[in-house]
Amino acid sequence: MAALFDAYIMVDWSAAAKPSLGANSIWIGILAKDARLKLQYRGVNIDTRLKARAFLEDMVAKLKKRGDKVLIGFDFSLGFPAGTAAALGLDTSKQAPWAATHAHLAAKLKDKPDNSNARYAIAAGLNYAISKGAFPFWGAPARDVVSTLSATRPEYKDAALAEYRLCENYLREKKIGQPKSVWQLAYTGSVGSQTLTGIPHVHALRQAWPTSRIWPFELGTEPLTAGSLEGIDVVMAEIYPALVKPKPEKGEVADEAQVRQIARHYADLDEKGTLSAAFSTAKSLSPEQNQHVTEEEGWILGV
Repeated sequence: MAALFDAYIMVDWSAAAKPSLGANSIWIGILAKDARLKLQYRGVNIDTRLKARAFLEDMVAKLKKRGDKVLIGFDFSLGFPAGTAAALGLDTSKQAPWAATHAHLAAKLKDKPDNSNARYAIAAGLNYAISKGAFPFWGAPARDVVSTLSATRPEYKDAALAEYRLCENYLREKKIGQPKSVWQLAYTGSVGSQTLTGIPHVHALRQAWPTSRIWPFELGTEPLTAGSLEGIDVVMAEIYPALVKPKPEKGEVADEAQVRQIARHYADLDEKGTLSAAFSTAKSLSPEQNQHVTEEEGWILGV
């Protein structure tokens, strides 16, 4: 079976409020074919989100020009728990809930060249729209705490919105890591701020690349095939680098090692013909749950 992709780009995102390099900054790993059609790897460390998006646009343009199909993985949530778009009062009559939420966040959160933005104020505003109180986002530093955004976790039991998405509950139940809730904006292991700052850039890339698709929202939850990729040059997906235990080489920081290893992981699956199955959700999900996955929540590639 021929490989589905020719190049694999993995992105370790950062919500840093100023330009940053090294640990806990943006790392992009690129595994692409050289002149001899052999996969070669290189890692890039980029200090701002705007520069990272520009790098991805340029890199993908070069790969597409030579006819490559590209898989891009982002290590933050591409969706929110089912019901989020409705809770925000977004119009989903002409677009799916996930797309409405992506467009809404892209309109609100704008990174400046110095990497600053108003993500805590935006999260407070989203909380007001949803609950008129400090729910569901939480985890603000003391200077950003307001009546609609607290430093501490709110109560999710019996709430209209779940604390975790289906994929995070699945990982926890199967003891595959301990993913945090997308609502948590700060503290160890949090992914909320990366999600708020990352989705607007994914939205911009999707608009810039008409022949791209975001999995599983636009490709469904069944195994991917060459036929389903006809006319598609780029597939963007959510990844969870902790699926592969990091083994940093000498001089590497953990994030740098993770993008290298997860890129090779997906490339190896593709070479073996098993990456297709990674583009599917847990077999234990019901049709209703899979609908939540494709319409709003998303899923992690390979889980």
